[in-house]
Amino acid sequence: MKLKKYFIAALLFAAGIQAHADQQPQDLQYRRSSICSFLISRADQSMYDKIQEKYLEIPTPDQYNNHDLSIRILNVDKKGNYADSISQWLDDNRIASRLVAKWFDRDIFTGQCDMALVQQRGLYNATVFDKELAARSSRGQAMLADAGEELIGNTFVLVHEAHYIDNAKRSQNVSTGLKIFGALAGGIIGVDVSDLFDSLGDLAATFKGFRVKFHTSLYQLVWDDETAATFYKDMYAINPDDEGKRKAFEENRGRFKLKFIGDVESSGSQNSFLGISEEHPDIMIRKACQRAIDDNVRDLQHNFEVFRVKSPVTEVNGKEVKVPIGLKEGVNEESEYEVLEANEKDGRIEYKRIGTIVPVKDKIWDNRFMALEEGAYGADLNATTFTVKSGSTPYPGVLVRQMK
Repeated sequence: MKLKKYFIAALLFAAGIQAHADQQPQDLQYRRSSICSFLISRADQSMYDKIQEKYLEIPTPDQYNNHDLSIRILNVDKKGNYADSISQWLDDNRIASRLVAKWFDRDIFTGQCDMALVQQRGLYNATVFDKELAARSSRGQAMLADAGEELIGNTFVLVHEAHYIDNAKRSQNVSTGLKIFGALAGGIIGVDVSDLFDSLGDLAATFKGFRVKFHTSLYQLVWDDETAATFYKDMYAINPDDEGKRKAFEENRGRFKLKFIGDVESSGSQNSFLGISEEHPDIMIRKACQRAIDDNVRDLQHNFEVFRVKSPVTEVNGKEVKVPIGLKEGVNEESEYEVLEANEKDGRIEYKRIGTIVPVKDKIWDNRFMALEEGAYGADLNATTFTVKSGSTPYPGVLVRQMK
């Protein structure tokens, strides 16, 4: 059975299947949570430089805003489990205050802030938003509270640590098996294919020891009423010459905090050569890293309700609706999603459940990285089809969120 799998993989390599850029759904406007990600890079592990390089190519998941800072890699020059020191590093480097500063486009030299990013991500009408805030009206205050609850308070930090696993012996067996199979196949079909399988065997050997699993820790920015009120009153500088508020922010960076939500770890056991051509062996590393990280994000969403995201309905056909989520987000035949209708009330957005939907069998999108190159079933769907289980029929633009 294993030899058959290797033969199928070999044929795919011979066909020269190429990887392509990530499939992204159409740019849909809806409120998203925000993510800032870091990678702990350990110099004591083999291939750490390649893992680091490919990690930087992995995009922010579709359902989140990119809130990355200028620093992305935490280089660790020691052995052992560094996860115990993550919280301390985040605190020592004032990461929470940096996330807040990015939300308000704070000028590091003058301290001047603005609300452009909040307005943009919150989908507020720019004219109304600026007018109400300038007037300091009750509606303007409601907008600030809404932005804090829906946007700033839903800012998350992911810290990934890659663990290299030595599979050298197994990889050498794969290499030898491919070469032997090539020789046997040549005798059976009467055509010399040993060169092809020798090269495939050499390729397998180049990946000896390459299996990687990721440990991912999840944190959330603390943005409660007290923190927000203190920031807006004492640290939000409207003018570039407000030295008092600039200084107040710098002296109180430690007031901003991140709270630990939880962590997960991928097994790293699902690595595959499928979908990767012989000319691009480095994509194997990218695929392994991205699949592991996507798995961890999915598991964190399932385990921690605060991290779950909303996704929009993009198409409706009778009782069937399409949503641009799939296997990468953990959709399966047992999944159930609530349908949420957003309404504005006095400057704040409220969500009301209007029904529930469930996936249609055999219409679940396989949107995992390189699923199309693998020829995976459902990789060409571009969305998962759901059917109404209860309540009203959704319409394009309403949001869905996975239920427990």
